[in-house]
Amino acid sequence: MINVLSKLPNVSNSIFSTMTALANEHGAINLSQGFPDFDCSPKLIDLTQTYMKKGLNQYAPMPGVLQLREKIAEMVEKQQHAIYHPDKEITITAGATQAIFTAIASIIRPDDEVICFDPCYDSYAPAIDLCGGMVKTVSLLPNSFNINWDDVKKVFSHKTKLIIINTPHNPTSATLTDADMKQLIKLTQGTDIFIISDEVYDKVVFDGKKHISVASYPELRERSFVISSFGKMFHITGWKIGYCLAPEKLTVEFRKVHQYLVFSVNTPVQYALADFLMDESEYLLLSKFFQEKRDFFVNALRSTPFEILPASGSYFLLANYDKISDKGDLDFTKELTVNYGVATIPLSVFYKNRLDRHYIRFCFAKKHETLEKAVENLARIK
Repeated sequence: MINVLSKLPNVSNSIFSTMTALANEHGAINLSQGFPDFDCSPKLIDLTQTYMKKGLNQYAPMPGVLQLREKIAEMVEKQQHAIYHPDKEITITAGATQAIFTAIASIIRPDDEVICFDPCYDSYAPAIDLCGGMVKTVSLLPNSFNINWDDVKKVFSHKTKLIIINTPHNPTSATLTDADMKQLIKLTQGTDIFIISDEVYDKVVFDGKKHISVASYPELRERSFVISSFGKMFHITGWKIGYCLAPEKLTVEFRKVHQYLVFSVNTPVQYALADFLMDESEYLLLSKFFQEKRDFFVNALRSTPFEILPASGSYFLLANYDKISDKGDLDFTKELTVNYGVATIPLSVFYKNRLDRHYIRFCFAKKHETLEKAVENLARIK
């Protein structure tokens, strides 16, 4: 028998795989995993087919198709007033999760410390562990899920190498502000600390607010990897395509890892996206599109016993179920799936210490009829 010593001994199947499988088994409505149940633009599909038929089906350049990187640079300059060189500072990736892993792998060495904010997206810690780094968590404030920057200062040490932020935030839907960015500047100035800014929902911010990016702050831009996702932007999560913005020195290190991890990304899709980005309305109207879904879902949920928390961005919202059950959130989500036909995600899985405050996460990136049916089921809860 071969003895396998796991590099991730505490990792099993993700909660997203678990809840989706349970939803499929019981024919439940899947509001757990973060993907839409509606199609992307037919125009984007047609563009992709056009480039396939043109024979652009072989390897793309390692950093990505230049036309797409140029369009990203234009978009970022218009929206964030930040200039990134298309050839030297933008890299196309096989989704945002790959970009996050690549950024971590490019700078983290054994015993380096990385500050993450709990609850957080579940790919951060395993990537840090695989690189030999140490995760230092700072809990977001209860209910508001804002950052207490004094708590951040307390975990700083001479080993701190990286801070990972996420705005709009998954799973809490909170967004960072200009005041947060200024605090981050104060904390990192005069240091060699890097930042990964996970901004995959940057086009989905509600109530007239503007997305605040580290790219807009020169003091942060110089030390940051900014990660975004076309999957989230254009309802094509299954196409697995994203990008990383970083100053040239960081991009050089990023691409050293990227070239041996995936080398390059789907060629015809890149050409199609470059053309698709020419119509700015395709992404400028996303906030309005998803806010309508958020408002529809929140209003419908008022017929249920759930307490809904405000959602400032992304296509998730949190709900407290204290009025319904005293079960742990994992057991409660399984009960919802099996008995009421609605699959959700327990918030505790996003915490390093599995803190359970009886919150669950809904994904509302669904058709109105899907959300209506889900609420009908949830309204049966007494």
